[in-house]
Amino acid sequence: MIEDKKPDDENPPAKGGHSLDDHRLGDLYYDHVHLPGEESDHDHDDFESLGPLEDNPIWQQDHVTLVSVGIDIGSSGTQVVFSRINLRRLGEDLSSRYFVVDRETLYQSPVALTPYQSETRIDESALGGIIDEAYQAARLHPDDIDTGAVILTGEALRRENAQAISDVIADRGGEFVCATAGHHMESMLAAYGSGAARASHDLGKRILNVDIGGGTTKLAVVENGKVLGTAAIHIGGRLQVVDEQGRIVRLDPAGRHLASEAGFSWRLGDCVSRDDMKKLADWMADALVTAVSRRPLPPEIDLLYLTDPLPDLGPIEGVMFSGGVSEYIYEHEERDFGDMGKLLGTALRRRLDEGRLPWSRLPEGECIRATALGASEYSVQLSGNTTYISSPGRLLPRRNVQVLLPAYDCSGEIVPDDLAQAIREHFTQFDLVEGENEVALAFRWSGPPSYTRIRAFADGVIQGMNSTLAQEKPLYLILDGDLAHTLGALLREELELKSDVLVIDGVILWDFDYIDLGRIRMPSQTVPVTVKSLVFSQDPRTPAGNVRTHLKYRPHAHEHGSRPHAHHHHGHAHDHDHGHDHAHADRQDHGHAHSHEHDHEHSHAHGREGGGGHEDRRSEDRNA
Repeated sequence: MIEDKKPDDENPPAKGGHSLDDHRLGDLYYDHVHLPGEESDHDHDDFESLGPLEDNPIWQQDHVTLVSVGIDIGSSGTQVVFSRINLRRLGEDLSSRYFVVDRETLYQSPVALTPYQSETRIDESALGGIIDEAYQAARLHPDDIDTGAVILTGEALRRENAQAISDVIADRGGEFVCATAGHHMESMLAAYGSGAARASHDLGKRILNVDIGGGTTKLAVVENGKVLGTAAIHIGGRLQVVDEQGRIVRLDPAGRHLASEAGFSWRLGDCVSRDDMKKLADWMADALVTAVSRRPLPPEIDLLYLTDPLPDLGPIEGVMFSGGVSEYIYEHEERDFGDMGKLLGTALRRRLDEGRLPWSRLPEGECIRATALGASEYSVQLSGNTTYISSPGRLLPRRNVQVLLPAYDCSGEIVPDDLAQAIREHFTQFDLVEGENEVALAFRWSGPPSYTRIRAFADGVIQGMNSTLAQEKPLYLILDGDLAHTLGALLREELELKSDVLVIDGVILWDFDYIDLGRIRMPSQTVPVTVKSLVFSQDPRTPAGNVRTHLKYRPHAHEHGSRPHAHHHHGHAHDHDHGHDHAHADRQDHGHAHSHEHDHEHSHAHGREGGGGHEDRRSEDRNA
């Protein structure tokens, strides 16, 4: 027997039994109870409230919040940024990867002069003090930090300095990515950090990003969110410095050379007029315009390139500027710091207004803060039957292995020579020498896994990694397609490589990723893989850029032994010219994503490519 009542307390008309029709389309006409022992032919769906969404365990598995620290150490300036990173797993893509969806700057330190013990040796003790002061100012303890990243450039890249810095960071605990950036990688960091890569994707244009710092200018051509080519020129705003009386207090060899090209024979201690400095700035601006727009290059301009000149990559449809000098080009900075920065920026802007560059000037993104913001991290468990590991005891574990994603399309015919060339070019693009360091090569595999195609792929990898294999160093390959075991067995057993081989599939990796590989877990035979990625404020490769959405792969049964977590590395201020860099306080542009949200003490930190330098610090609030 069933007692039925209407919501208005009126009994409904008599009915012949109770069935699913009573609840069709959510009909709430009947509010009923079943008597003890009575059977019914339907289920109830009137669930009670589950509470706030954030308390739902399923939601928590897909959303992770972390605290990250970013440390930027260059020849001249050191900066520290603490951020709170929110990441989300894209469950609709059946992916185990977490993407940064929001970042909050907790504290951003002023630029401090990188301390030196000698002309080239960084003072690690004083550097540790700078980092400790940042922790104290942020009211954070190393135990509060989930992860972090350190970017080393300029003099910090020297072997003795890199080791000393590594020891300083290790003493403060935490899991840090340590990224070293030469001219090419700095150019790429600037292209992503400035927003040029994102703009090229959103606007559908091929864009030239010109990042002008204190000692060098980095160039990057980007199209559809991808960097096509990079280069560096020895032109910057801090190669010559004068005091208030116009006396030269610093003159780098490159600065002396530029002055000579402009008709001056300057020496340290000479007094120079403002007009002469303007003439030098005009020559430098003309040289930079010529370097990016004229082919073939005049001999005196060709000598200024620190890398191979930019190749002819087709028509450029817009130009963006970043770096310290760009603050003057976009008229966000008015102060003069005794160097060539303001004069060079003003001269360049005048030439842009005169149409000396054949491309339109695009609105600025990040200027002096154009860099990576930090690192995100997430863990993935890979099923054992999709991996090939020739010697688990020797290959595992591994930490902070840099990932390279060569630009090669595996969907069609695989030509070994072309694949090898793509691998070699990618090493150059990241300022790496093949065979010197362990790297993991990542590829997008598509098309049939036929023997002919896999064999051609293996041959190309062997050619491209010739130095690594000649030294019998390990070979690490990461693919998104299902052929790890087949490829690994072919390399090791059929082609008889003496190097140990590790191949993992079912994982999508990108440039600027770093991976940790754990030991094999038994009895599941899974390999824990932790991926840490450099994060940019305007990265077109993120879901918001709609670049990654076309990637499809067959998901494996991932086994997550612990809660996945992500780490965003530093949201730090990074001036890209690490020979001599302008590091002015950045402005706040509210309305789009930035690597900072707060005004801080202004620091103008410069240094020499051989070390030394000085810093002018002024405290002020800057509101855009």
